[in-house]
Amino acid sequence: MRRAETVSFGGSGLNRAAELRSNSDRIDEMLSDARTRIFPLWRGRVLIADDMQTPTACWVDPKHDLANLKQDQLIFLGFDDGCACFATDVSSWVPAGFDPDAFASFSDPNTYHHPALPDGQTFVELRAVMARLSARDAELLATAKAVQSWHASHGYCATCGGESVISHSGWQRDCPACKTPHFPRTDPVVIMLITHGNDVLMGRSPGWPEGMYSLLAGFVEPGETIEAAVRREVKEESGVDVGAVSYLASQPWAFPSSLMFGCAGEATSREITIDPNEIEDALWVSREDIALAFSGNHPTILPARAGAIAHFLLLNWLSDTLR
Repeated sequence: MRRAETVSFGGSGLNRAAELRSNSDRIDEMLSDARTRIFPLWRGRVLIADDMQTPTACWVDPKHDLANLKQDQLIFLGFDDGCACFATDVSSWVPAGFDPDAFASFSDPNTYHHPALPDGQTFVELRAVMARLSARDAELLATAKAVQSWHASHGYCATCGGESVISHSGWQRDCPACKTPHFPRTDPVVIMLITHGNDVLMGRSPGWPEGMYSLLAGFVEPGETIEAAVRREVKEESGVDVGAVSYLASQPWAFPSSLMFGCAGEATSREITIDPNEIEDALWVSREDIALAFSGNHPTILPARAGAIAHFLLLNWLSDTLR
C-alpha cells in the first residue's frame, strides 16, 4: 500500500541510535548537553501544548525540575533534528484534589497541569491528540509511552520472580539474581477490512460510544500466520468466512504495546452470527453509508476513531487508494 506509512504513528524516520543505548559515557554526554530534550510522562499521559487543534509535543531541558537524569530511570528515544531525546516518568506527582483510585487513563477527558511547567502545557491522553500530531512528535511520544508502559508492568523477572532493573537506556531489564535479560514486548494484532461487494464488515465492542463501529481486530496467536489470524478472528467474532487475505499497512499502537497489521480480506459468506463474549454487534455497511458516517451525516453510525488504523483503512477504501 503506497500510503501505508502515512497512518498515525506510521513512522517519521526517527534516528533511534540503538548502538548508543549501552554506551553509558555517551549517554552522560547527552544528558549534560543543554540541547537535549526530556519528554515527561505522567500516568501514561504525554505533555502537549494546549492548542488541541494543532498539538505539539513538549519537553524540558536537562536542568529542569522534571528532568530525572538518573540513567536507570530514563529511556533514550534517539535523535530529533540532531538533539538527543529521552523520556522520563513523573507519575509520582499527585495533582491537588486528584483521586488515583478514580483515575481511568482511557476514559478520563481531563488535562493535568504541573506547577513546574509553563501555562498552556498539560498532560493529556495520547489518543485525544494522535490524529493531529506531526509524524515526528507522534513517533517520539508513542515510543516513549509504549516502553514506559512495559517497564510499569514488568518489574519482576519472568524466570525466577526476582526484581529486575532497567538497563540499556530503558530498552532492557536485567535480573540481578538469575542474569536473565528482558526486552520490551510488542503484541501482534490483525485488524481487518473485510469486504463483500460494495459492503464492509463492521463491529463494535461493549463500552464504546453509542453508534461507534470499527473494523474487527484480534491478537495473533503463537504458531499462526497473519492470514490465518485474520480468518480465525473474523470467524470467531462474526461467523463470516474469509477467503483471500492481503497485507495493507501497519501501525504501532502504544495502548499499551501492540503492532496493528492492517489487512484486506474477501468474505465468502455474508451471514453474521456474533460471539457476544467477543463483540457487541456486527453488521455489513455499504460504501455509501461509510461515507455518510465519515461526513458526520449518518443517522446511527459513528466512524472509527480518527488516528486509528481502522479509520485510515476505511478512508483509503472509500478513496480507492488501498493499492
